[in-house]
Amino acid sequence: MKRIGLAVAVAALALGGCGKQGGGNGGMTVGFAQIGSESGWRTAETNAAKASAKEKGVDLRISDAQQRQENQIKAIRAFIAQGVDGILLAPVVATGWDQVLKEAQAAKIPVVLVDRLIETSDKNLYLSAVTSDQVLEGRTAGEWLTKTVGSRDCPVIELQGTVGSSPAIARKKGFDEALAKTANVKIVRSQSGDFTRSKAKEVMESAIKAVGGNKICAVYAHNDDMMIGAIQAMKEAGLRPGKDVLTVSIDGVPDIFKAMQDGEANATVELTPDMAGPALDMLAAYKKDGKAPPKWHQTPTKLYLPDTAAAEYQRRKDLY
Repeated sequence: MKRIGLAVAVAALALGGCGKQGGGNGGMTVGFAQIGSESGWRTAETNAAKASAKEKGVDLRISDAQQRQENQIKAIRAFIAQGVDGILLAPVVATGWDQVLKEAQAAKIPVVLVDRLIETSDKNLYLSAVTSDQVLEGRTAGEWLTKTVGSRDCPVIELQGTVGSSPAIARKKGFDEALAKTANVKIVRSQSGDFTRSKAKEVMESAIKAVGGNKICAVYAHNDDMMIGAIQAMKEAGLRPGKDVLTVSIDGVPDIFKAMQDGEANATVELTPDMAGPALDMLAAYKKDGKAPPKWHQTPTKLYLPDTAAAEYQRRKDLY
């Protein structure tokens, strides 16, 4: 009950007391139903959104849902009641959005999805989506691993993201597609770490006991924060991540580049945190001319290895 009360209080504060970030120049007012701050990447996305809004003269009102869909739905309804010009939604899970999006549509408030997609029978309920190709992210991770391993047998531990979320579904699909092309690299244990370091550490500790540390060839994590937790678990079990156990994960947060510098991680697939910038541009253009943008704006996907880790760490550390 304390957690629910805190979530409501945080949402109320976020919705009611943000103030204008754009200097009161008569620009748009946009609500952002953010998932929370469960990872370094999520924090960077929020920071990038604030910076983009300030640059563009947008009054951005951010609600932190603390990873609870019901809090996001409450936030969207509050934004509708405020009569905002548009809503950004980073959906915590893929399903269960149709009713509240119909309410936004009835109020003539366009919604842009950021960094995650939803499952709906009516895609007209949202204006557009700004995301990476999350299947490609998983496939890129899997292709790097199969190429690196070569012909030797490689049992893999998979740390999945939040159950039911679009990144967890898509990143698993892409990774599985890559592994299907070879018989020697196989997932032997797959469990959700909920995109958090602490949960992933627990899951990895359990996997090491169940599978045996000396039998694990590689770990694939749906985000870097889970990999950081897994690295800690491996080190405490006497393993040498990055050497005894290969690692590949997704996001490109500073700590994974630091781990690469230290020889404790091998690869990451970048997910840019600048999702709100393109989304705000879409809303501004739509408000001006009423023309619907393309249904999907794809952000780039890139594999990073230890050779550039030092430079990438310096480049990213101030944003995250």
